[in-house]
Amino acid sequence: MKLLKHTAMAVTLAASLVTTGAYAQQKIGVVNVQEIFQRMPQAATLQQTVTTEFKDEIDAVQRMEKDLQYFLEKQRRDTATMSPEEITQLEQQIIALRNEYAAKAQPLQENIQRRSNEERNKLLALIQQSINAVAANESYDVILNAGAVTFITDEHELSIKVIDELNKPVVSNPAN
Repeated sequence: MKLLKHTAMAVTLAASLVTTGAYAQQKIGVVNVQEIFQRMPQAATLQQTVTTEFKDEIDAVQRMEKDLQYFLEKQRRDTATMSPEEITQLEQQIIALRNEYAAKAQPLQENIQRRSNEERNKLLALIQQSINAVAANESYDVILNAGAVTFITDEHELSIKVIDELNKPVVSNPAN
């Protein structure tokens, strides 16, 4: 039984030494995904694209905001000179406009956020493809995000290479 335990420990120790040697031979690189994203020309136009897509709805909600501000200002300014019926009518207008605003503004904000995320994910997929290409071209075994690494030498910082890969023109393969 003792022999079995000693043999198991020896095998475990040998395996850990072999594994440690394998890790020492791995080529590890780092990229700053956030920096790459910010440098992409498509990222600069992302918000503008989404805003253009929802322009009509945004304009309608902004008009409601202005109308609501107008009625609130009117209430603050003119309540002293208004009849009770006019005050009640104005308050009902304000409540109705607030309800309509809430019913349109929240779903619009959610839709804008959803579309922004969809577009952002498309760009992140392009970044991932470029990272994969750089990893393959440079024979890297592991590429980590810079936020997860406390130190790396400049030669293994690959963000510029990934940006260069992103900026390469896309070559299409003609059909045979």
